[in-house]
Amino acid sequence: MALIILGHPNIEQSSANKAIIEKLKNSSLKVEIRDLSKLYPDFKIDPKAEQEALIQHETIIFQYPLYWYTMPAILKHWFDVVFEYQFAYGSQGNKLKGKNFVPSFTVGGPETEYHTLGEHHFRVHEFCKNLEQTAYFAQMNYIEPFYFHGTSLNAGYTKEDVKRKARKQAKSLIEKLEKQESDLTSTTNKI
Repeated sequence: MALIILGHPNIEQSSANKAIIEKLKNSSLKVEIRDLSKLYPDFKIDPKAEQEALIQHETIIFQYPLYWYTMPAILKHWFDVVFEYQFAYGSQGNKLKGKNFVPSFTVGGPETEYHTLGEHHFRVHEFCKNLEQTAYFAQMNYIEPFYFHGTSLNAGYTKEDVKRKARKQAKSLIEKLEKQESDLTSTTNKI
């Protein structure tokens, strides 16, 4: 079973992230979804409840829109509060060791804008170094991010095009999770 930490500040207004979450919910996979904005509209995150949810799962997916080249404020605050010393790091901070850290996000602008001569000057994976380091520091297995470009309706993308791309991303996530479950089952059966 996978844990999805949903860091979208308003999922109901999202075409892309909402479509991803709906496809994951309706898949054959068992997923627990923690919608941070609904759980903590006041930003008063309960670290113990969140840590308990993390401990219960082997794969943690962080689902969010890319905001100003990073995650939305509520998700950043979640990391600040939940990945505590002696929980996620420190001499006894091994509670997340070996768990899978899976970034899954959406990017508003087109891919052509994310390169050295483009409007945003960097490729998207370059904005993920903080995620990768966080996973390594917490002794987690960093999985390359799942993402797609072109979610901004202001940039001329249609809701249907965005939803189609979102369902494709969700399908890739589901396939990855199914493979992990299958690998885990075959390893367990050999023991």
